Amino acid sequence: MDEKKNTPTPKRLKQSNPVLRLLALLTTSALVLGAMVLVIYRDTINVDTFKRWMAYRSMETGTTGETAPFSHAGGDKLSVAYLNSGVVTASAAGAHYYGLDGEQLAEEVLSMENPVVTASHTTAVVYDAGNQSLFAFRDGEKYFKLSLEGGADLLSARPNEAGWLAVTAQQSGYKGAVTVYDRRGEPVIQISLSSTFAVDAAVSPDGRTVAVVTIGQTNGSFFSRLLLYRVDQTEPFAQVDLGSLTVLDMDFDEGVVWLVGEDRLLTVTLDKERESVQTYYITPNYLKGCSLGGDGFALLLVGRYRSGGATQALRVNSSAQVVASIPLTGQVLDYAAAGSFSALLTGSRLSLYNGSMEQFAELENNQGARKVSIAVNSSAVLANDQQAWLYIPQ
Repeated sequence: MDEKKNTPTPKRLKQSNPVLRLLALLTTSALVLGAMVLVIYRDTINVDTFKRWMAYRSMETGTTGETAPFSHAGGDKLSVAYLNSGVVTASAAGAHYYGLDGEQLAEEVLSMENPVVTASHTTAVVYDAGNQSLFAFRDGEKYFKLSLEGGADLLSARPNEAGWLAVTAQQSGYKGAVTVYDRRGEPVIQISLSSTFAVDAAVSPDGRTVAVVTIGQTNGSFFSRLLLYRVDQTEPFAQVDLGSLTVLDMDFDEGVVWLVGEDRLLTVTLDKERESVQTYYITPNYLKGCSLGGDGFALLLVGRYRSGGATQALRVNSSAQVVASIPLTGQVLDYAAAGSFSALLTGSRLSLYNGSMEQFAELENNQGARKVSIAVNSSAVLANDQQAWLYIPQ
């Protein structure tokens, strides 16, 4: 008798949800259409505009590109820093941290004699220069607080992009001390000097190197030096003599230390063999302002006369060469640089410039802004004595 074979039952295909299929089809179509548009119109679409739209698509702006203003704490000696997570203000009334929608995220209400804010794109530090209080803000919170004791005085505090801090202070028993803190606020190294004064310091973007500016005296003359340390060693691995330069500002970019004096800009490039120094002399002009917030360039404001305002804005690269310049006719109230962009604020307008110092956006200063800070995508925070708001170039 023939054995009866069982015919296998065909597998039943699982039917997908038609709504999900439709959503997937629409998403795919949108991506394909977007790619086609980018290819067809790649010569006319501004990539920076597209990035700004993606970053702020949930925020409402008027026809001018400005968001609704929000109130801030105000106070004398106001400074503003624009982070990727919000806005930090420093004033005689203390330190305040706001979201981009105006929500207050953190604050330190206290009287500051000399409020200073220094910032990277991710982190802002507010301190009272010559006093003891320091506060650091990042990712929507105050993550670090420092209060020096024993008569120590804060001279400088600078964050890098990763949130590491280089804090310079005068401490009892030493002429200067620099402490490096990691992104959690834990001390990594303290460099204590007894023979020369430490006046400023900055930590490299990777957190491995700290640059320290010192001032000493010999035979009645002052001299400055740049000392370079590994963060796991208390002796410098390199030293650069700066002569009589008085350092007014500094930054530690990718492999480059930027130093600004009254009459010159120095860039110290680090490589495996030696440190090379390039100098741009500002004279016969006079320095009126400087921002080292840009990537790979310095924004210098200079004037022809010792008194009076700036008459020219310069873009100087890491080789200490002027690569672009524009004349200035109105009084500049504030200025800023970030990414490849620069901003100049006057009483009548805000002007934004690209890497060639060509103006690509302009906003009438109808709300009386006197402070500006910009992000790497060229969006700007503007502030007057009572309010702050965003400007997103269209």
